[in-house]
Amino acid sequence: MHIGILTGGGDCPGLNAVIRAVTLALINEAQARVTGIEQGFLGLLTGRSRPLDAHAVEGLLAQGGTVLGTHNRCDPFHFFGAQGADCSAQAMDCVRRLGLDALVAIGGDGTMAIAHRFEALGLPVVGVPKTIDNDLFHTDRSFGFDSAVAVVADALDRLETTARSHGRVMIAETMGRYAGWIALEGGIAGGADVILLPELPVDVDAVAAHCRAREIDPGYTLICIGEGARLQDGELTVRERIADSPDPLRLGGVGHALERALSQQLDSEVRTTLLGHVQRGGSPTPFDRVLATRFGYHAAELVRQQRFGRMVTLQGDTVGSVAIAEVAGRNRCVPTDHPLLRTVRGIGVMLG
Repeated sequence: MHIGILTGGGDCPGLNAVIRAVTLALINEAQARVTGIEQGFLGLLTGRSRPLDAHAVEGLLAQGGTVLGTHNRCDPFHFFGAQGADCSAQAMDCVRRLGLDALVAIGGDGTMAIAHRFEALGLPVVGVPKTIDNDLFHTDRSFGFDSAVAVVADALDRLETTARSHGRVMIAETMGRYAGWIALEGGIAGGADVILLPELPVDVDAVAAHCRAREIDPGYTLICIGEGARLQDGELTVRERIADSPDPLRLGGVGHALERALSQQLDSEVRTTLLGHVQRGGSPTPFDRVLATRFGYHAAELVRQQRFGRMVTLQGDTVGSVAIAEVAGRNRCVPTDHPLLRTVRGIGVMLG
């Protein structure tokens, strides 16, 4: 067998660990030839690739990012470089020139949607879930999420000391798009007093009242807010719009909008830190290294068993798979009855 591997969408810690595990498992257990496709699906249009063997993936386990490169705007079925034209036939020509028997696509909901369309064209595909947002259907965890939560928790630990010292309201804005998993778990781990999520309405007046009640004792408030949270006007805070992107809205700035609203009602100073891409960078946590390795090995097993059209999943502590068609283009948000929300309310943390 000759198997291609690509990483699509945004980068995150753990991608290299998956590339390593897929490559080693395919070589060791299937005697397969492995080729890395560079820059995600763009590599299928430009013909950029490199051979992968045991030497090529040596030392990758702890490295952040992706050695293959990625691209979060290249959909060959609606290619930004050709005014939105369908260039999938060109990509399939590249698949044939390379002599690929199957493709392992590592990415989020957008990557899975594209992979599903290539499956329909006759390219056998196995998917591996990747997103720091943890918003893919049918998997409890995607690698990269734990690493992002660790960054948020560390930031909140640091913001808490300056909030306490100056008697301030400190706001940390996280990534996550339309799902609040990073803000929720990062906020819990970092001891936030207020956690604001896209899935729950935000009453700015109620948040201000909560902060006022804390101005005397303990004298400060720590707020963690997801970038997709909606303030009282119900609108998303959009940083920019990219017309030719699969996800044209770039969220960001809701923390500063909340800062402006709270500053009008509080005596305390209010400061905002937008964590941004630091949540994507750096070395994966040990949990993500193990999860990425498990995912990569299971993806190789699916290839070896010729069980294509599947995406690897984690349910509880069991690694399995589900049809990519059930995942493609869908988002998994925080359920309003999730046990973590009850836990947070039960310990006195405000949820908006």
